[in-house]
Amino acid sequence: MSLMSHRPADSGRKDIYSELPLINNERLKFDSSTPFVPGYVKRNVSLSMNPSQAYASRVEGRQILLDNPARDSKAKKEREEKRAKRAAERARKAVGVIGLQEGKRRGLWQLQKEETKFSLFLPLHSLWMGYMSELLGLSPAPSTRQDDPAATMPGAAGMHAKLIKADLHGSVVTVRKSKNSCLVGLSGIVVHETENTFKMITQKDQLKLIPKQNSVFVFAVPLYATSNAPSSSSTQTALTVLDMPHIEFELYGNHFCFRAAERAGRKFKHKETIEL
Repeated sequence: MSLMSHRPADSGRKDIYSELPLINNERLKFDSSTPFVPGYVKRNVSLSMNPSQAYASRVEGRQILLDNPARDSKAKKEREEKRAKRAAERARKAVGVIGLQEGKRRGLWQLQKEETKFSLFLPLHSLWMGYMSELLGLSPAPSTRQDDPAATMPGAAGMHAKLIKADLHGSVVTVRKSKNSCLVGLSGIVVHETENTFKMITQKDQLKLIPKQNSVFVFAVPLYATSNAPSSSSTQTALTVLDMPHIEFELYGNHFCFRAAERAGRKFKHKETIEL
């Protein structure tokens, strides 16, 4: 049989909320000559460093948060994002910028039958060749014929980084491989590039819409620098980049499904490619 004993409450306990006792009949005072923070740091800092130096280098003159700052609510962030979006739309309308949906509604990218002429886009192609000459820093054509054109060819490593972000509107693109055999061999001047397609005009004055997915394209850049001003003479024979010395590059459509504006600011990484 166990005995239970009763222990009386400790009469020596004190109320922690009671007022502090007077010291020398005076209440506790905080004097500005001995501020709390420097004294606290100097008393509690480890002995491995100088307390005065630790206070001067880490605490003095700095704002120290004693609690976590208040975070903005999710609803407030959403309101600010909507407000910024509306302001951006108003700014675009003020300068006359037309969005993608508005352009489709107005039919800006739809060519009429009389406008789908290969000859009408040859000046655009001439401008593109001049653009490539400036972008790649191509050297002018030599005055005498050279036996080895590769001697004047620029480095391919430096060209790849520029061409992957270049604008292809006006270039001559050819479908080399595709899962759709009907597309193989099609070639023309690119008049519109979207995220997933190339829209081109062929030499037979046909408008073709070529998907990028599951296709391998080839486009050429001139070997020598050309003028970026289209020729206004109707008697001069119109030439494309394929009718002059050029360099060909393969373009894998599966890795190129981006808009032209998005490619300009995108960082591409080297990837192993599986042949079709």
